[in-house]
Amino acid sequence: MILAANPYRDSDIFQFFGVMLNRLWQLVQGNLSLTDLASDEIQMLVLVGLCFSSALIGAFLVLKKMTMMANALCHTILLGIVIAFILLKPFSLEGGLVSSFLSLKVLIIASLLSGLLTTVLTQILVQVAKVQEDASIGLVFTSLFALGVVLVTLYTKNLHIGTEAIMGNIDALDIDDLSLVGSVALLNLVVFFFFFRGFTTATFDPLFASSIGLPVSWLNYFIMVLTAGTCIAAFRAVGVLLVLTFFVGPPLMARVLTDKLKPLLLLSFVLPAICSIFSVALSRHILVVYQTPISTSGLVVCVFAVMYFLLLLFAPKKGVVNQFFQRKFQKVLPKVG
Repeated sequence: MILAANPYRDSDIFQFFGVMLNRLWQLVQGNLSLTDLASDEIQMLVLVGLCFSSALIGAFLVLKKMTMMANALCHTILLGIVIAFILLKPFSLEGGLVSSFLSLKVLIIASLLSGLLTTVLTQILVQVAKVQEDASIGLVFTSLFALGVVLVTLYTKNLHIGTEAIMGNIDALDIDDLSLVGSVALLNLVVFFFFFRGFTTATFDPLFASSIGLPVSWLNYFIMVLTAGTCIAAFRAVGVLLVLTFFVGPPLMARVLTDKLKPLLLLSFVLPAICSIFSVALSRHILVVYQTPISTSGLVVCVFAVMYFLLLLFAPKKGVVNQFFQRKFQKVLPKVG
């Protein structure tokens, strides 16, 4: 729900955080409910929820070197969304949108089917046509994504579904989107609570995992299913193009700071959550101070990139600057001795 009187409407970046802390205190005191959330607050909560969901999955995708397949899923989900829209369109059309189109069940089924199609076609090319796996993934996801784009241009010319699915529309989020993201985040948390040890073993020692009876291949498919579900929760906010950054960027940031799995998972959530909140504030600042509306979702990805670059330079142990001075110190130290 976008409120008419947005408390952040005339706030620059410093005033933004002041208003945010004040409203957070009101929420703690019970003077503010979820129905009173402003548009900026819904944006921040949705992005933080996506950061949490993608942190759990993204760390294992990066460690298992499955980011290419995740990239394929992020793109081919567009095809599932468009086909779901086309199939539902004749049954119910209200105000230019299918009333049941954005329901969680429809989106999950569409994403799972498109993800299954992507996986099956990839395996056929690998096993039957003897194509390298990375090449087959690239061929399949670009072809299915292109088909999705073609269908978007043919059947959704006068609607916003194509733009929102591809690029996202974070300014149009409402409380229902927050509920969807929260549901997916809770689902991912429950799954990883029960399967964390299996995912960890299959990631770091797949041979041992197979020897003790763990279904490594099924665990990999399970991660792909969770990836597809998280993409569905994210497409309204950041679209199918930018969502991959939420899976890949945070774990890469965290790996600069730690090599341990549990701290990596924590940092994979905390760092992008901070970036997301800052991005919403910065987007509001640019709009208020410079009267220039910009894409908040695109800004989030840019802030992710800047954060990663800064960590590469100034991280305590692995940072380029720190390593440079360490090498200089090691060269000077023998001379002094």
